Amino acid sequence: MTKRVTFPAIPESFGVASGALAMPGGEAKAPAVVVLQEFWGLNEHIESIADRWAAAGFLALAPDLYRGQVTTDSNRASKLMDSLDRARALSDIAGAAAFLRSQPRCNGKVGVTGYCLGGAFAFAAAATLEGIDAAVPFYGIPPGVDWSKVSAPIQAHFSRTDGWARAEVAEQVQSVLQAQGCTMELFIYDAPHAFCNDTRPDVYSPDAASAAWQRAVAFMQQHLGS
Repeated sequence: MTKRVTFPAIPESFGVASGALAMPGGEAKAPAVVVLQEFWGLNEHIESIADRWAAAGFLALAPDLYRGQVTTDSNRASKLMDSLDRARALSDIAGAAAFLRSQPRCNGKVGVTGYCLGGAFAFAAAATLEGIDAAVPFYGIPPGVDWSKVSAPIQAHFSRTDGWARAEVAEQVQSVLQAQGCTMELFIYDAPHAFCNDTRPDVYSPDAASAAWQRAVAFMQQHLGS
């Protein structure tokens, strides 16, 4: 079960951010994961994913990138995404990572994962923020990223038929990163965009979602510890 927490954005000039925190059972040290929302906002679905990460043995924090706004209307979601202050959102992600790292339960390692809009920000975080130890983006690619600044290992999950986050662009990113000696695993599924969203029967693909989840958890365990 998640609980709401607040934490300073980094830099602090962006104010106070908030998010949904889920903690693993037990008392042992554990790795941490920042979970980034789809364009709908920080809704119950994203909170459930944070809970799943906690059940898998991770501290998980989903920052509220829209700072209080959430919707079920796709037109409204598009407007929220298009109007989002990218620099401020990255500052919230940086703050979330620092908050997790400061927790007594954290082993010092923090990864980032996200879906759709959050997938794009997971890539961007790996390229722009310090202290990101691994990234697992799902069907999202940010514009204007300096890929030469990526050092964290990446595992990416894309749809073969996605017209928004195209698999061929992900393949190009993989080629660039591998050419500079970075690790990027790429998995492409015969499933639609947002195939991991089990609250949307029109796009949810149980087989693809299950395979992607198992791969993501194993990847984070490999690079963050377990």
